[in-house]
Amino acid sequence: MNRELRPASIAPPAAAYAHGVEVPAGARLVFTSGVVPTRADGTTPDSIGEQAALVWNNLAAILAEGNMTVRDIVAITTYVVATPTLSADLRDVMAARDAALSGHLAASTLVTVPALARPEWKMEIAVIAAKS
Repeated sequence: MNRELRPASIAPPAAAYAHGVEVPAGARLVFTSGVVPTRADGTTPDSIGEQAALVWNNLAAILAEGNMTVRDIVAITTYVVATPTLSADLRDVMAARDAALSGHLAASTLVTVPALARPEWKMEIAVIAAKS
């Protein structure tokens, strides 16, 4: 069982994430690439909220292929393109994360970037999952 690390000697997390997660020895690991908001037909939604929901659906499919679920995620790295609507975009991205994880906490880092590999992509997410 993965264990959240939350030292009482430091400030609590600023949002719904864990400061750290301990993974037991012998756990199976899945590492994803940066998963992008592209549908199976190659199209990309326009809004960042729809993109975030799609990325989480794509992540769930990748994890299922490895016999895992989002509840096995131990670390998340989210990349969001910095635009003039960044504050609203971050709220949408974090809301999609919180909805997808349904209370599950993982170590989480969010990074703003000037651009991603394709101009229509407003965000992407890479995760690490572990299961005993």
